[in-house]
Amino acid sequence: MQVKHLADAKPYEAPNHRGCTALRLFGAEAGGTQTVVVGLSHFLPGGGAGPDASPPEKVYFVLAGELTVIINGKETVLRKNDSCVIAPNETREIVNRGNEVCTILVAVAPVK
Repeated sequence: MQVKHLADAKPYEAPNHRGCTALRLFGAEAGGTQTVVVGLSHFLPGGGAGPDASPPEKVYFVLAGELTVIINGKETVLRKNDSCVIAPNETREIVNRGNEVCTILVAVAPVK
């Protein structure tokens, strides 16, 4: 077993993100797993990402606040304990339209 304390998580620059602090928990340069990359992202009010698309499948799990996810012009608001899957190459935009920080756990599958 490998344990990662939040204090030991390293920030990274997530492409095309704004008003966001992203921490890598496992995978990629953080190590600990070969089959999934797991991160924790904090979005300030007005912060977000995209619109863009990328090959890996992604799962977002909202831990606090709320996040608007926009796919093909359709908006869905995720709140605490809600989650979604973004399919490979699916164009998405995410925005924190609330007045509180939105924190999400992100799991990204490797590209096959």
